[in-house]
Amino acid sequence: MALALSLGRRGQGMCWPNPAVGCVIVRDERIVGRGWTQPGGRPHAEPVALAQAGEAARGATAYVSLEPCSHHGKTPPCAEALIAAGVARVVCAIEDSDPRVAGQGFAMLAEAGIEVTTGVLAEEAARDLAGFFLKTEQSRPFVTLKLASSFDGRIATATGHSQWITGPKARRAVHAMRARHDAVMVGAGTARADDPSLTVRDIGVEAQPVRIVVSRHMDIPLMGQLARTAKDVPVWLCHGPGPDTERSRAWEGLGAKLLPCALDDHQIDAADLLHQLGQAGLTRVFCEGGAALGASLLAADLVDELVGFTAGLAIGAEGLSAIGTLGLDKLDAAPRFELIETQVIGPDVMHRWARALR
Repeated sequence: MALALSLGRRGQGMCWPNPAVGCVIVRDERIVGRGWTQPGGRPHAEPVALAQAGEAARGATAYVSLEPCSHHGKTPPCAEALIAAGVARVVCAIEDSDPRVAGQGFAMLAEAGIEVTTGVLAEEAARDLAGFFLKTEQSRPFVTLKLASSFDGRIATATGHSQWITGPKARRAVHAMRARHDAVMVGAGTARADDPSLTVRDIGVEAQPVRIVVSRHMDIPLMGQLARTAKDVPVWLCHGPGPDTERSRAWEGLGAKLLPCALDDHQIDAADLLHQLGQAGLTRVFCEGGAALGASLLAADLVDELVGFTAGLAIGAEGLSAIGTLGLDKLDAAPRFELIETQVIGPDVMHRWARALR
């Protein structure tokens, strides 16, 4: 099952709106087939592994990180594929909460006489598939908030100079993280100040995440990197109601997708923002700031994971804060996360924090 989970992670960032699932076929204590959800979400993990196993799948055990689907969509049900292949046993990590499945895949297998074992490494599977479950159950993606800051929590000097607080190894690690998410998201201020490309570079990955800019008025330079490459790599602009018609037409002409969002106190409402992204099929979003966007997501309790890269330098109180105003009076009102990983990356320290799932 651990191998099935690791295979499933290979599909993260490339198979939305489908879940990133892994499957391993074992017969006579020998792995005869391996598979994971392919780019675009099809084919699913089970048919890929079964095709590799061939006749060796008959009488074998299939280890799958998520309940095999039981409904006819763009592909036939994976439960039917396992039955047709003559698999004797299916070991699964976790049940699919999608109402179209929700135990029906297990039932189909059991009715066909296949032994079904569930709950193996369920906690790990829930973490890996959290984005799919959130999209299914709450119509929003899993959100990772990444911050690269100085030791004293600043992201730039008072003049806005920020390149580079962290070193090249940390930046390379960030590109790998981008690749495992469906989308990379920033606020309008970051898009204007940094003119970022938000692409995955220098790690040998061809597939690119969707690039999202949250901008109430869509007041982002039409000559910037995002605009110039919008026809090649998707750009989505999440904006407020009643956008400027000329800007809308300009961005649509460049190839951008426009997503209208509700407002909350004259700013994009964080909950509606994520609802719109979930409705569009995204399961995992990597937010890289800025300070106002990060604060709005934290204040709305919509951040599922924090990733911090801390550099060994101090900028001082006059520098720009990593997180905007949260309006907290007491510490017990502050959002808290549990430390799950620390790692030294070059001269910097990466620390990853998560909150309890579901």
